[in-house]
Amino acid sequence: MGRQEPGAARAVRPGHQRREAPASPARAPRRLHRVTVNDADSVWILVQDFAGTFAPKQEPFDRTFRSLLQTPQTLILVAEQRDGSVVGYLLAHCRATFLANGPTAWVEEVMVAEQVRRQGVGQALMTESETWAREQGAAYISLASRRAGEFYRALTYEDAATFFKKSL
Repeated sequence: MGRQEPGAARAVRPGHQRREAPASPARAPRRLHRVTVNDADSVWILVQDFAGTFAPKQEPFDRTFRSLLQTPQTLILVAEQRDGSVVGYLLAHCRATFLANGPTAWVEEVMVAEQVRRQGVGQALMTESETWAREQGAAYISLASRRAGEFYRALTYEDAATFFKKSL
């Protein structure tokens, strides 16, 4: 059996209730919305702050951003503050699987600007992605996280698997 990736988290089990307190309206983002082409520059800034393993480059980001806007079964959300500034984003996909007897959702990236962390932005993004995953008929939603395990456990995600990666 492989080593547990620190912070690897698993889906909320069907039928389990969420236990976290709702974000305070004063602290939560003003609104969440699906990303548009007009959000590219704001997301790019957050992507640069998020990167750990890779150094993002503008041209591949732009190409991927445009492609993802057209990709079915893909969700990209942004969180805006009252002044309209984008302070977070989430990227998720829903895909067919054999083992889950249907689709599952995978959260690829969640990023919240450092100055607004612990203010309900990440929770709002995750809650909205869970709603979207249910609408897609997903059996569960999952993700991998190295640094935010406690955050996901507070949202009732469970450690589930070892995460393996190989750079190509």
